[in-house]
Amino acid sequence: MPDNQQKSNRPAADTPSPVLNTEPKVKLSPLQSKFLPYVLAVALFMQILDATILNTALPEMALALGESPLKMQWAVISYALTLAIFIPISGFLADKYGTRKVFLSAIVLFSIGSIFCAMSPSLDFLVASRVLQGIGGAMMTPVARLILVKSYPRNQLLTVMNFAVIPALIAPLVGPLVGGYLVQYASWHWIFLINIPMGVLGLIIGYKLVPDIRELAGKLDWLGFALFAIAAGLLTLAVEFLSQPGEVLPGITMSAIALSLLFIYVRHARKASNPIFPLSLFNVRTFRIGITGNLFTRLGISAVPYLLPLLFQVAFKYTPSQAGWLLTPIAVGAMGIKPWVSKIIQRFSYRKVLVTNTTILGILIILLAQLDASIPWYYIAPLLVVMGACNSMQFSAMNTITIGDLEGPQTSSGNSLMAVNQQLAISFGIAFGAAILTVFSDRLNFEVVSAFNATYYVLGIITIISGLSFLRLKPEDGRGLY
Repeated sequence: MPDNQQKSNRPAADTPSPVLNTEPKVKLSPLQSKFLPYVLAVALFMQILDATILNTALPEMALALGESPLKMQWAVISYALTLAIFIPISGFLADKYGTRKVFLSAIVLFSIGSIFCAMSPSLDFLVASRVLQGIGGAMMTPVARLILVKSYPRNQLLTVMNFAVIPALIAPLVGPLVGGYLVQYASWHWIFLINIPMGVLGLIIGYKLVPDIRELAGKLDWLGFALFAIAAGLLTLAVEFLSQPGEVLPGITMSAIALSLLFIYVRHARKASNPIFPLSLFNVRTFRIGITGNLFTRLGISAVPYLLPLLFQVAFKYTPSQAGWLLTPIAVGAMGIKPWVSKIIQRFSYRKVLVTNTTILGILIILLAQLDASIPWYYIAPLLVVMGACNSMQFSAMNTITIGDLEGPQTSSGNSLMAVNQQLAISFGIAFGAAILTVFSDRLNFEVVSAFNATYYVLGIITIISGLSFLRLKPEDGRGLY
């Protein structure tokens, strides 16, 4: 929630009653009160389904577009990077132009981007279309969540949010399956066209249910936004260039420019009255540890959902539907561990859970390097179930410890920065994993399966090392969060 909203919800110092803290920003009709959570449900389902449905389709899309399946990472990276860049301004736009107008515009943009993706004659056109999709997605889900926060009393929010995020659990389960079957029995174009009926449904219920809530929008830190956006884009491009023969110098140049822009942003944020990401956040020790651990841990974890379908289809010659079925155990494991996460953390502490769980994840990634086409699916599935459970544990623990000690206006900006950090980690992780695979397959001339195996070894070792960052947590950190 933007800073000005957070302040407006807090009672004044001379107001003893906490009642103001529970009052929603708008009075809902009975119809809105009952069905408004479906707005966030549809937005979440569209966005997560789109992210998970694509992975199993990449090899077939590569064939249709005349590209190597091992070069399709930008179809995924471009979307995640666009989300990271535009999420920070979603709250500002909602305050300035109204939640109704911004949400409906976001669905239209996402749907138009989906149509352009389905029409793509080349990878470059597809990447540009994914950017348009990403702009819509960056406004769609955060604004939908903001609408619920502003529309319901605080004592109803947990119930409302728990209902609204059910699609976030279902979409990763059905996404790989739907993607696999659509590609195998129809065509890859349908993995994007399936968004259109969902978009129409979102527009209808959004038009009927979404209230038009506006706030006094402060001045947006456009300079900070530009510095951050350009630096993030250049860093992602640099990873790709550094993996290509003859492109090392441009990659180093991009990295140097990106780091210089981040340095300029730090100087700017120290002087700006309302920076897009306040540096004071990093004065909170648990936030500082959580945000850096979040970024580096996800380098290995984020590459796996991109690399696994390629391994199954390109190296093992599985059909898209078979690859889709083999990805579902990850979602099953993630859902199955959810009721136990808080109990495990309470029993062992955030420090022990994060250090141990990150190590286990690294070992699991290394175990992926032992797979070959002769191993039956019933040996692979349990490994992926455990990986899904560990992923879920990792993300829940990292997210809560990162923002758990933030207070007041810091909570809003810290939550926004964490969301941006997650999307950046996904784009960096996929770019990093694809770059390592390219080095082994193209520059070192490894055979395809050997290149994948070597890549998993590198990602697993990096993941294990990244877990050491959580040793900086104290055993008592996060004790008040459960």
